[in-house]
Amino acid sequence: MRQYVVDELRPEEVEKIKAYLDKCCDISDIKGLYWLTIPGDILSPVQYEHQDCQPHCAAIELGDKWVKIEMLVRSRRKIRCECVNYATTQQRQFLLSFVDRLLEETKIRV
Repeated sequence: MRQYVVDELRPEEVEKIKAYLDKCCDISDIKGLYWLTIPGDILSPVQYEHQDCQPHCAAIELGDKWVKIEMLVRSRRKIRCECVNYATTQQRQFLLSFVDRLLEETKIRV
């Protein structure tokens, strides 16, 4: 799995990240899992066409000493579909910018 990981976090940093994710993402039924919605204007052509598969999201997982963001854009409605694919260059930039913003706004230095 392609993913971006920030690790070696302290407990207080994990709490700051949790608060940020609680505010900015959809919370999953699975503890520590969040969904970051990909904006409609950067969906791939196939993802845009697949209205019944939307919203398209990236999974963010928060552990006790790390946070991971997957570079896989998933459908929240279907597990398998041709619209589920690794992030395009533009989507990858969006995801990495989200992590940069998260770290900046929570004042976490890595």
